[in-house]
Amino acid sequence: MTHYVPEGLPGELKHHIGGEPVDSVSGKTFDVLDPVSNTPYATAAAGQAEDVDRAVAAARKAFTDGPWPRMPPRARARILNRIADAVEAQDARLAELETFDTGLPITQALGQAQRAAENFRFFADLVVAQADDTYQVPGRQVNYVHRKPVGVAGLITPWNTPFMLESWKLAPALASGCTVVLKPAEFTPLSASLWAGIFADAGLPEGVFNLVNGFGEEAGDALVKHPDVPLISFTGETTTGRTIYRNCAAHLKGMSMELGGKSPAIVFADADLDAALDSTLFGVFSLNGERCTAGSRILVERPVYAEFCARYAERAAAIVVGDPHDPATEVGALVHPEHHEKVLRYVELGKSEGRLLAGGGRPSGLDTGNYVAPTVFADVPSSARIFQEEIFGPVVALTPFDTEAEALALANGVQYGLAAYLWTSNLQRAHTFAQSVEAGMVWLNSHNVRDLRTPFGGVKASGVGHEGGYRSLDFYTHQQAIHVSLGPVHTARFGSGREGRS
Repeated sequence: MTHYVPEGLPGELKHHIGGEPVDSVSGKTFDVLDPVSNTPYATAAAGQAEDVDRAVAAARKAFTDGPWPRMPPRARARILNRIADAVEAQDARLAELETFDTGLPITQALGQAQRAAENFRFFADLVVAQADDTYQVPGRQVNYVHRKPVGVAGLITPWNTPFMLESWKLAPALASGCTVVLKPAEFTPLSASLWAGIFADAGLPEGVFNLVNGFGEEAGDALVKHPDVPLISFTGETTTGRTIYRNCAAHLKGMSMELGGKSPAIVFADADLDAALDSTLFGVFSLNGERCTAGSRILVERPVYAEFCARYAERAAAIVVGDPHDPATEVGALVHPEHHEKVLRYVELGKSEGRLLAGGGRPSGLDTGNYVAPTVFADVPSSARIFQEEIFGPVVALTPFDTEAEALALANGVQYGLAAYLWTSNLQRAHTFAQSVEAGMVWLNSHNVRDLRTPFGGVKASGVGHEGGYRSLDFYTHQQAIHVSLGPVHTARFGSGREGRS
């Protein structure tokens, strides 16, 4: 297979601190691989604590001395809209680079670039429309909420859809008036390097945006522990989230963490099976299965289980796996050889835990690159590791159920609680079951189609806090209550010699 390499790739990926591209103080770098050839295409600056110190100092100076936190919402919104315009104007180039760096299919990477633009557009609108509360006690008191940005926001983002997920945090943080230090995932730093130019061209003041590349154990750890970073927004794996939670405790930092998932899709016998098949196939195999909200456990009511399994496996076996830059590709290459090996270990484990219906390893004809054939296991018990553990790849477990109570127990019987998908034509069941599922988000008769105004987040091991819509603005701002008296206030007169009596 021909290995496509975009033109104009940078050979070096530097930090961006205080408006300037800079190397690490130590000079340390690391290699960045593309997932089709697994060979280095660039070196990235490997951030250490001293680099994070420089970035935080620049962000702090821009926050305390610069114009950004004090600009009217409309002025910030104009810049956010210019950012959205710039992202839309170069969406094809962004998708090309993202596909090269991540292995995502080009058509899906293009959709993610367009979603990134929409995130900035959305929060530009939202911050202008933001209204704060006022409480009156007629003739006696007016109380109002004064909203102000928290300060320097530490943003730590994952590798699965990096540019879009960076926009998800950058847009509300900037809209709120915060300055930021972004630490992108070390596997996929390419598209993050574009933000500095986009922001500068849009008129974002210097120092408001800062970027430090590097590993989580070094740059990410220093950012989390930095005393001048009062809040951390993290998207990533649950074990890392637990470490961040502990490290934020020393400074009582604000935290928003969207972590792992093992989301169920529950298909009842009265569902529209054609629609359910389309949706559940897309829900686990899109984005190469590397998505936190993937419906990777499909629970199917017994009367339609055999038919569903057969049709699902037939469709999965026909999914086009190949060159991520080919518009016909539906599943591309996984992000990194380490992750590829992890997913293949789960595939081998699954062969002893369930009945293999499709896939089961590397696709024929793709001997190099991080490819995994879409893999389907049936008859998977709830005790199986492939039922319980997040695989984060194109692997799905199918499990039958007989009763609604059994379906609910299976759906809730994992440590995670991010998303759930429910397929039924029974309206009463749809609502009562959805409200009983331990998940931060539930979709009825749909895959993950999200309204940006709604809360996004999970329960249990899937996260702490919610972002999305006004909840994001709440996270990045303090809401200070200011109380104004409208007349004389009756006060007990301590020390007046009247024993506190008025």
